[in-house]
Amino acid sequence: MASTLVIDKAAPTRTVKYGSMSRDRTWALRWSYFFLTLFAIFSLVPPIYMLITSLKSSAEISAATNPWWVFHPTLANYVQLLTSNQFLTFFRNSALVSILVVTITMLISVPAAFALARMRFWGSATLATGVFLTYLIPDTLLFLPLFKMFAVFGDWTGIHLIGKWYVLVIVYPTLTVPFCTWIMIGYFASIPKELDEAAIIDGASWFQTLTRIFIPVAMPGLIAATIFAFTVSWAQYLYPLVFTTATDQLVLPVGIITTLIKGDVFNWGQIMTGALLGAAPPLIIYAFLMDYYIAGLTAGATKG
Repeated sequence: MASTLVIDKAAPTRTVKYGSMSRDRTWALRWSYFFLTLFAIFSLVPPIYMLITSLKSSAEISAATNPWWVFHPTLANYVQLLTSNQFLTFFRNSALVSILVVTITMLISVPAAFALARMRFWGSATLATGVFLTYLIPDTLLFLPLFKMFAVFGDWTGIHLIGKWYVLVIVYPTLTVPFCTWIMIGYFASIPKELDEAAIIDGASWFQTLTRIFIPVAMPGLIAATIFAFTVSWAQYLYPLVFTTATDQLVLPVGIITTLIKGDVFNWGQIMTGALLGAAPPLIIYAFLMDYYIAGLTAGATKG
């Protein structure tokens, strides 16, 4: 008897729902663009309104007209501020404070981060976490004890720092050093250990390893920390309001508010102009160094 091989042609088949995947991707893109549009509106509407208001005269601002349109544009607000010695003094004080704070912050945070990330010692991990936790303390809780400390220091030594612009150079690092140290710890930890091991084998000291190997490699992290320190020291409002009083000692954020608001009279045109001019330096820095800033902030996410 001959045997017969029977093949069942009704084998199961796998179907892929390409149409369903395409529809899901389309809806995901639509929702993404929707939320991006909302984000763009909330982000761009305030500076656009500030720009429109800065181009108006006081009479047009107070008139019952469309606030989103400039009927008689003028640059008088910009001319008045840029030719005002008072405004230029505020700008100079802000620039001096920011440059000095950034320098002090980098001189402290970079060696500290290198020591905590690469020079392993007892309690280094706990200390690194503690450094970051100090940044989480709000400045609204710190300015009172700091003010009392400077007042006691002035009574003991006769050196009164309160009321001078350079007191901010001492106060601001309490905000910038912890976070910049944490940024650099994450970046230094992502650098392969073979680099510092090879340098030590070649006879390099820890200082040489930091300056000749790690700092060039960690340049995006350094730029990110520098931008953060500059932004904090340039835009800080509470500490200058508390620690400085005389007009010639004020920095830009406080100077604009205290001199352009007189009682219940708000000079909105110059206030908006001053705010835009004050936002220009950080905006220029972010425009050119945004890629480095993002790379530095995300460096600690993965370790190479």
